[in-house]
Amino acid sequence: MKVLLTGAFGNLGGHTVRELLRQGHTVRAFDLPTPANRKAARAFGDRIEVVWGDIREADAIRQAAAGQEAVLHLAAIIPPMSDEKPDLARQVNVDGTRNVVAACRAQPTPPRLLFASTFDLYGPTLHLDPPRRVDDPIHPTDPYTHHKAEAEEIVRQSGLPWLIFRFSDMPLIALREAHPIMYEIGLDTRFETLHPADGALAVVNALRHPDLWTERTLLIGGGPACQLTYREFLFGLLEAMGIGPLPEEAFTTRPYVTDWLDTEESQRLLRYQRHTFADIQREIAALLGWRRFIMPLIRPLARRQMLALSPYYRRSRR
Repeated sequence: MKVLLTGAFGNLGGHTVRELLRQGHTVRAFDLPTPANRKAARAFGDRIEVVWGDIREADAIRQAAAGQEAVLHLAAIIPPMSDEKPDLARQVNVDGTRNVVAACRAQPTPPRLLFASTFDLYGPTLHLDPPRRVDDPIHPTDPYTHHKAEAEEIVRQSGLPWLIFRFSDMPLIALREAHPIMYEIGLDTRFETLHPADGALAVVNALRHPDLWTERTLLIGGGPACQLTYREFLFGLLEAMGIGPLPEEAFTTRPYVTDWLDTEESQRLLRYQRHTFADIQREIAALLGWRRFIMPLIRPLARRQMLALSPYYRRSRR
């Protein structure tokens, strides 16, 4: 199948390109021509067609969509950048989705459209019994979730054969720099993770099922082996990186917008859940390589630098 993938060199996008190729699809990748994206594209060589462009430009995405049988729309600006630059995020997340829909509708034979959304749409739900179900009411709480709610409605009104995936958290399988946003999630928050390779498998397996593209929304998460508290999730990743748990007073106690998901239907249809959270931990720990030998030496400094990002920790030390 001829497939256009937006956001092709992001976290989910890169895994999706690999899975599309593995399953024998013809891939047209659309993304911004940043140095990091160009480097990622070179790794695929001539196995994919790359179209560089900005999703905010209607003509660029219209040309990219020409002749495609399916469009997998993964491009988005997510937190924390969506909080720091909400106007830019809206242009990409909402106006960009509108451009994608218009590009699909302009084709002589409109392609199927898959839209990547988020489980953050349900708002703070710690006071409710889990799991969240696809027909639970949504409660957007920040620019990103407001954008996703609006973009979902654009897709629903598109007249195209569409499918919406609301994804759980997909951690980057990498050694990441700390950011203050990590302290804005309460440690007791229910948190479901998903290996990005499994998210990609769900996306690509959907292409095998034309009967799914009939105005349907599915929840995509890692399943029971990936359902944790935020404490277990974050401290588990910090352990994998040799940092260890951080003081609990460094974290907010406010409710947050994640929860466990009912993925029974999506797993039955798409058979994508392969990795556990322990697998994610092991993959990240393996990336340390030789650095694992020096982590005991630099661990105190790394912890001090991370804790300096927490306004709650600074307040507790006064």
